[in-house]
Amino acid sequence: MKTLETWVRRISDILNLIAAAALTFMMFLTVVDVALRAGSQPIIGVYEVVGLTLAIVIGLSLPQVSLDGAHVYMEFGLDLLSPQGQNILKTITRIIGIGLFLFIGYNLLSVGAEFHSSGEVSPTLRLPFFPVAYALAVCCFLQCLVFIIQITTIWGGQHE
Repeated sequence: MKTLETWVRRISDILNLIAAAALTFMMFLTVVDVALRAGSQPIIGVYEVVGLTLAIVIGLSLPQVSLDGAHVYMEFGLDLLSPQGQNILKTITRIIGIGLFLFIGYNLLSVGAEFHSSGEVSPTLRLPFFPVAYALAVCCFLQCLVFIIQITTIWGGQHE
């Protein structure tokens, strides 16, 4: 299991770096577009690029955020449970998360295949949608592995 965790962490780190670069690009593009709009020369298709880039930023950063425990979660009721009860509740929520992300990932693969076969592209710049759908599907499946790793650390006594 330690090998899987190392592998997932490395991939998550790489995806997080790509997400950070995409966020930087998105901010730069937005600033340049705003500056050019002041001179009546906006960048054509900036909304499409920013929208697709935002999807990439959110999707690619998700596994790393979960691994780091940087997301917001509520634990006010969790403190009332025994340590065993806390572990059971944490496990149940991660199992639900696995089911949810498997479902989302499968559907993103289906949508990506449909986009690819139909040639679906953005209206202005004609950017294909299928690579984004496939990338998000991969991130959903990676998130499932993160949940599995978290379940093993919960019951190994190493969680939080």
